[in-house]
Amino acid sequence: MTNPATLRAATTADIPAMKALIRRSGIELSKGFYSDEQAAAVTRHVFGVDTQLVDDGTYFLIVRDGELRACGGWSKRATLFGGDQHKSGPDPLLDPATQPARIRAFFVDPTVPRQGLGRMLMEHCEHQAAAAGFHAMELAATMPGVPLYIACGFKPVEEFALALPGNVSVPLLRMRKHIT
Repeated sequence: MTNPATLRAATTADIPAMKALIRRSGIELSKGFYSDEQAAAVTRHVFGVDTQLVDDGTYFLIVRDGELRACGGWSKRATLFGGDQHKSGPDPLLDPATQPARIRAFFVDPTVPRQGLGRMLMEHCEHQAAAAGFHAMELAATMPGVPLYIACGFKPVEEFALALPGNVSVPLLRMRKHIT
């Protein structure tokens, strides 16, 4: 029997396990949405841990049966997506009265997809962002994440492509949700 999943804030000690989960998730769960080349490029150059979220206490883990099964978070900062390797420069705070919080870096272990872990993270992040005074949330969805985000009430805002090294282009979708 599977034990219940527990959600907790990520710590710097969790970073190696999160990196491993993100690599597995980025490659395996992209099948059917991105080519192997696109999945490898976005996983290498964009996906990763944003340590600012860990430091801010807004990045979370779901552990079940002693194993890391999902991670994701929200941000009160301007960066829309990407791990540390994708960022450049300062990451200023957003104004909750006029700007949406960011939903960031949701990854699920590819051995346990579609078991409610992404939704569990999303509900927690929504409550946290609302408690911090935000009235909306925004994210840059990869194609594998779009079904979850639509199911959680996000609406498409803008399609765009991310140009990556090796002449690889990866489609993304900016999405938004109003919260109370």
